[in-house]
Amino acid sequence: MKLSREAEILAASPLFRGVDRAQLKLLALIAEARTFHDGEVMMAQGQEGDAAYVILSGCAEVLVKIGGRETLVAELDGNDIVGEMALLTESPRTATVRARGTVEVLRIGRDALLRMLQEFPGMALELLRVMTQRLERTTQELARTRSELERLKAEE
Repeated sequence: MKLSREAEILAASPLFRGVDRAQLKLLALIAEARTFHDGEVMMAQGQEGDAAYVILSGCAEVLVKIGGRETLVAELDGNDIVGEMALLTESPRTATVRARGTVEVLRIGRDALLRMLQEFPGMALELLRVMTQRLERTTQELARTRSELERLKAEE
């Protein structure tokens, strides 16, 4: 994929929306283009987070293993970013991400992402905004699930 096309795709990602095109070209230049095939694991729950991935094309599923059983918790497609939380918290991956079909990504290593966040504070603010939105969705989903569990217990 051409550098300007990758920068264009990055610009469409919520994380990089407000970032200057020249900065996005720099990011695309230091990122690694990778392809994953159907069923291939892009990252595994529990492993060290060494990179974030921006999906250029294709779809992936996010799975969380609880009690030995994998549960689908999200689906990703073009312009989505995944894996950035483990980079920032330096904690193990909280989910497994698996390709559905062919998935093309830009792999952004920890050092590269942290350098970009330091050099371009607007990018850090966008990352904070994206992560806050995810937390809000998760909190709402948890509240709905708890409410449903309480309803089911009351019916017993």
